[in-house]
Amino acid sequence: MNYELIKASEDYKAIIENLMQFYIYDFSEFERCDVEEDGLYEAYPYLEDYWIEVNNRFPYVIKLDGKYVGFVLVRFIESKDRNYFSIAEFFIMKKYRKEGIGKAVAKQIFNLHKGQWEVYQLETNKPAQVFWNKTIDEFTQGNFKERIENNRKIQDFMS
Repeated sequence: MNYELIKASEDYKAIIENLMQFYIYDFSEFERCDVEEDGLYEAYPYLEDYWIEVNNRFPYVIKLDGKYVGFVLVRFIESKDRNYFSIAEFFIMKKYRKEGIGKAVAKQIFNLHKGQWEVYQLETNKPAQVFWNKTIDEFTQGNFKERIENNRKIQDFMS
């Protein structure tokens, strides 16, 4: 599997914006999303922040054999209680799922951003729960905690 995980400079913003339409379409199965008058989903409201808050937000695009197949948006969240990394958005196009790309990318992301992690999925998004549980279990060799909070399943672990 010859994938590339590319830290997305501002030159890639339009690529992520375009891929985000497919991501939101997939997500509409789990959360109410409808297209706007122009036939597109509403723009992702935080995308611009990834090139402004460069110390706390990390955008990536994923290519396979020279073709775009997905993206990852990582956040570093600082609070008075604790600081941790989180997967804000993670997308692999359906055509490329079940090939191990997502799992390989996730593990690479965890290794790139060392520290405390919190990864969450909507309770209604069972496929995401299965993917993240299996991926994090493999990455941590079972050394993670899981909880349900605010209609989300959350995995906590260190990388």
